[in-house]
Amino acid sequence: MEWMNQLFEQYGYLVLFFGLFSESLALPFPGELAMAISGHMSSFGDFHIPFIIFYSYVGAIIGTTVTFFVGYRLGTPFLEQYGKYVFLNQARLAKVTDWFGKYGNKLILISYFVPGLRHFTGYVSGVLKIRPRTFFILNYIGGLVWVLVYVMIGKTFGPNIEQLLHVASRYFALSMVILAVVVAAVFWFKKRKSKTKGRL
Repeated sequence: MEWMNQLFEQYGYLVLFFGLFSESLALPFPGELAMAISGHMSSFGDFHIPFIIFYSYVGAIIGTTVTFFVGYRLGTPFLEQYGKYVFLNQARLAKVTDWFGKYGNKLILISYFVPGLRHFTGYVSGVLKIRPRTFFILNYIGGLVWVLVYVMIGKTFGPNIEQLLHVASRYFALSMVILAVVVAAVFWFKKRKSKTKGRL
């Protein structure tokens, strides 16, 4: 985690923008960790939550938009030939395509929370010729929820985020539900407490 802190100290919010953009292209970058760390750093005044959310979200959705149009315009032959450079081999391409067959377009909405899927959803959505408007709506909503959850996890759980994210990656579905509930409960309690103090 130290190397990530050094990147933030040197480049600030640009780490979030370019990091999340790169990860959306299926290039190696720990997006969840970066957002969680920056969320934690906001507690010390080094970063501000609105800017963290903005740079993370814009970087992520620009990246997924690019991948969608790559798949939409260039199709399966291009990905079969060059997908290996972003870890999208033919077997993985076929697997993600099968998932779309089983779960439909709602896969776009939840893909951000599925390890090994969100990086390729844009490419495959384009190949399958999903309507651009449908992809943008579902992808942009899913991306915003994803960013908000991980930034708030960092702000709420602080130094323990690395261990927390490791567990979340192993049990992503259950842990995301639990974490979302816990984060919401913590902020609700804090808000309620501040209102109670204000009345006294």
